[in-house]
Amino acid sequence: MFNLDLRSRQPIYEQLVDKLKELIIHEVFKADEQLPSVRLLAKELTINPNTIQKAYRELEHQGYIYSVPGKGSFVSPQSETKNNEKVEKMKQDLVKLISEALYLGLKKEEILSLIELAEQTVKGGEDHD
Repeated sequence: MFNLDLRSRQPIYEQLVDKLKELIIHEVFKADEQLPSVRLLAKELTINPNTIQKAYRELEHQGYIYSVPGKGSFVSPQSETKNNEKVEKMKQDLVKLISEALYLGLKKEEILSLIELAEQTVKGGEDHD
């Protein structure tokens, strides 16, 4: 489930954060579903539990998960307010990225095909029209 590159320049906890976000976005982990415990995941991945804890804290800070003391960490249901704030920030970031991509020579058609590819991967390729 988790493929971490121990030789990557990207810190392990960031790799874990990215992978867990991907699993949440693709609804492998659904709202209010419990995530693997820190100990279990640390044992499975053979990494320090503090690294897992740091990743979970970051995900909680970003609003992807919430913790219940004594119970564990769970996937956060998406609230409309948080989503709207994230969407606006993401739109601004996308405009910057797309502008840079166009400046570097990417064609509009290439960008649109990347959007279609991303759309196919979200939620297993379900149609959202």
